[in-house]
Amino acid sequence: MESKKEIQLYSGKFYYTCTYGGTLACGLTHSFFTPIDLVKTSLQVDPKLYKGNFDGWRTLYRGEGLRGLYTGWVPTLFGYGFQGAAKYGFNEFFKKEYSDLAGKEYAYKYRTPIHLAAKFIADIALCPWEALKVKMQSSKEPFANSTLEGFNKIWRQEGIYGLYKGIGPLWARQIPYTMMKFASFERTVEYIYGSLEKPKEEYNAFQQLGVSYVSGYIAGIFCTVVSHPADTLVSKMNNVQKFGGESTISLAMRLLKELGFKGVWRGFGARVLLIGNLTSLQWLIYDYVKVSTGIPTTGSDGKIKY
Repeated sequence: MESKKEIQLYSGKFYYTCTYGGTLACGLTHSFFTPIDLVKTSLQVDPKLYKGNFDGWRTLYRGEGLRGLYTGWVPTLFGYGFQGAAKYGFNEFFKKEYSDLAGKEYAYKYRTPIHLAAKFIADIALCPWEALKVKMQSSKEPFANSTLEGFNKIWRQEGIYGLYKGIGPLWARQIPYTMMKFASFERTVEYIYGSLEKPKEEYNAFQQLGVSYVSGYIAGIFCTVVSHPADTLVSKMNNVQKFGGESTISLAMRLLKELGFKGVWRGFGARVLLIGNLTSLQWLIYDYVKVSTGIPTTGSDGKIKY
């Protein structure tokens, strides 16, 4: 595919475009799929609340209409928008910096730790929004009427701890998730192109975006498996109070003991549906932003290094 050469690789405009693409990819997709995330989160906190996913959606729609199905969409939009900006933007930046420092071969070989560094930063931006989203989605009574009211309520009740008490489990969920997301995506892209007759650059933009979509869905399934127990723990931690003198680690261990092996897998079916579609659409949106400005799609055919 011929590059439009509108944006020079690794220029300031390149990083801005990747950051913008990441913001759209994560913010829009996560907020769009709020109904799936809502029922999944509710079942993780209280498995007796609904009989299943469809019962949850039906109950919410009958009681509150479409608005009820989209409870928590605002913190979801902003939280994952900020996360996507950092995750994709820093990932491209770190790939380039490490490539210049250690060489392209080592940057390619050790790309998984690069994904980890980008994700570590991205989750710091996400954590307060995730805390508010979980409270809005899992409280039996409406937690807040607006995002600002919700943040003020958490701050009054728990201070900074309330906004970041889930950062450990969030890292435990999101870092393996993102490492799997990027690694499995890029390896699936390599496998698909390696199975085809022509090298990647000889396929047009539409064909390359099709590869991005399929690879994204496959990556999403792997992401769900490695991150779901921590996802359940994040939901629970943002809905319970610590005992007097109890540390965050002790709280996490107490909840894990209460949940048991079966409990940490609550909502897994809904999350497979959620993450599979989320991941495929995220890569599709992100790579569409890139190709529309003349930047190659993410991943290679296994022969091209960064």
